[in-house]
Amino acid sequence: MRTSSAVVCALVVLCGCVSAGKYDDLKKQYDDAQAELAARHTKIQTLEQAIADAQTRAAELGTQMDKAQADLAALQKLRDDNGKQIVELQAQQSKLQGQLADLVKDRSRLKESTEQLQRALAELAQRKAEADKRVAEFRNLLARFKSLIDAGKLRVKIADGRMVLELPSDVLFDSGSAKLSKDGTTAVQQVASVLTTMTDRRFQVEGHTDNLPIKTAQFPSNWELAAARALGVVKAMAEAGMDSRTLSAASFGEFHPAASNTTDKGRAENRRIEIVLVPDLSSLPGFEELQHAVATQ
Repeated sequence: MRTSSAVVCALVVLCGCVSAGKYDDLKKQYDDAQAELAARHTKIQTLEQAIADAQTRAAELGTQMDKAQADLAALQKLRDDNGKQIVELQAQQSKLQGQLADLVKDRSRLKESTEQLQRALAELAQRKAEADKRVAEFRNLLARFKSLIDAGKLRVKIADGRMVLELPSDVLFDSGSAKLSKDGTTAVQQVASVLTTMTDRRFQVEGHTDNLPIKTAQFPSNWELAAARALGVVKAMAEAGMDSRTLSAASFGEFHPAASNTTDKGRAENRRIEIVLVPDLSSLPGFEELQHAVATQ
């Protein structure tokens, strides 16, 4: 403003002493100066606005930079956390793989145990079936031999896991003799009539004596007496219609007593003929394994 006033004053002073041309020239210079001044003022305002905008932008960029740095820090933390999680997950994966391997082993062992249990159950069922069959057979024998049992001529028992028909020798033979008496022959025939229907069984006739010694030309010891009596019963059973291929004889003499030989009653119980129903091993569990073991010797 001071410059404009000075210029005006100068023009006023000069107006009195300069020509019109000179005045016009000075006025033009003044107008040009004013225009340039206005232009510069506008430019300054523009620059100031640009500076303000730049400062605003700078502030915005600073804010964005702070946010970006915060985001970067958050990402770095997230990366670090993820890295820890990855390590933990890898450790968990390794642990789970180990557990899976153990489960596979356990499953294999469980399958093997299950198969063993199933085989054991099947074998148990087979044994039960065989046991039920033997019980039924034993009860059937008791029923069919009831008259002989009631008459005291026969006893049905289980001995050493075998079904045994026991006939007292005093009923079958005279003392010291191996020849069947009349009543003895009848008793053996009655027994044979039942046993002949059991076509799937084999029978062993066993002779037993007490411990009183015998020494004759025919029977040098109780071995021979017991053997002769067993053979006599076998022959009588065959003559009664039993298949001879299912019969055999054995002698135990005095060496397999059923009672004490210290009393008359005990010695009478020891003098006996036992007809044993020979077990059929092929019907027992494990028979195939037994056959294989024998074959591979």
